[in-house]
Amino acid sequence: MLALLAALAGNPIAEDCTWNGIPLYGEVEIVESFPDIRVQVVESFPDLKVKTVESFPDMCGEWEIVTSFPDFTVEFVESFPDIKIRFVDSFPGLP
Repeated sequence: MLALLAALAGNPIAEDCTWNGIPLYGEVEIVESFPDIRVQVVESFPDLKVKTVESFPDMCGEWEIVTSFPDFTVEFVESFPDIKIRFVDSFPGLP
């Protein structure tokens, strides 16, 4: 039921914190081409609040930036994103 409401509200992220089956937490590599997810950084109305961490990124919205062996890759874009994020210092996850 909540997934249906999220879809109707326009949030592309599922209630289990995934996008197209990709969990939105873990080790993330920033790339310039062929990403798993195209991400736009916004200040208001994000789809996901992201907190960068140094270790144990195991909760929704916690990302550890790595340069090799990522769980998924992202490309930061200005338009036509798959998801919109906002970087936060606390309380990451779905807004």
